[in-house]
Amino acid sequence: MQGLEVNPLASDLDAATSKLVVQPDLTSLVVPLLKGVLYREDDATQWAALLQLQARVRDYVAVLALELVVDEAEGYAFVRAQPQADDSAPKLPRLVRRQPLSFQVSLLLALLRKKLAEFDASGGDTRLILTRSAVVELVRVFLPAGSNESRLIDQIETQLNKVIELGFVRRLKAQAEGASSRAVQEPVYEVRRILKAFVDAQWLADFDQRLMAYQAQLASPELTDE
Repeated sequence: MQGLEVNPLASDLDAATSKLVVQPDLTSLVVPLLKGVLYREDDATQWAALLQLQARVRDYVAVLALELVVDEAEGYAFVRAQPQADDSAPKLPRLVRRQPLSFQVSLLLALLRKKLAEFDASGGDTRLILTRSAVVELVRVFLPAGSNESRLIDQIETQLNKVIELGFVRRLKAQAEGASSRAVQEPVYEVRRILKAFVDAQWLADFDQRLMAYQAQLASPELTDE
């Protein structure tokens, strides 16, 4: 029986083509990083590609005056502006937008970060899940006595939406309140672990003093609502 003749050049071409197909594309990693945070849990394939090409991605964004931050333990990556050591050097335009935060959103982020630290210290699950009512209770203690409940919930939902937009919290499927089949669905949120990278340990060291200042400001009649 005559054997099948194989062209060795064709085999080499097939192997090279196969490598090109499976080789992660640098652009497909850099563009999402410029838009926001990459999470391992959201796309395991993309995360694996980032780890494989981490050095190349780091070199690429460095040309744009950015630095790549990868936390393999927590499972997230993002880019941020490189610190400028020389103040006299001309300032480069920012590719990563810095968003000013309102006082109320800053307070909510601080409380969520402290809650995350307490959660980690308990040694339980790795995902911090909070209901809307739990978030309301976190904030309530720092508000003036007698705050309108309905208005308070509306304000906190607005602040939560901003925090979700920033990528620090993710909205999950709502939970039913009560045993009734017609129970109201309460919003549920996951505090994303990247919050630890933006509200760091040094900030938490001064947390109590900051909260006292926040409480004094919230109690001030001059404070205007967002």
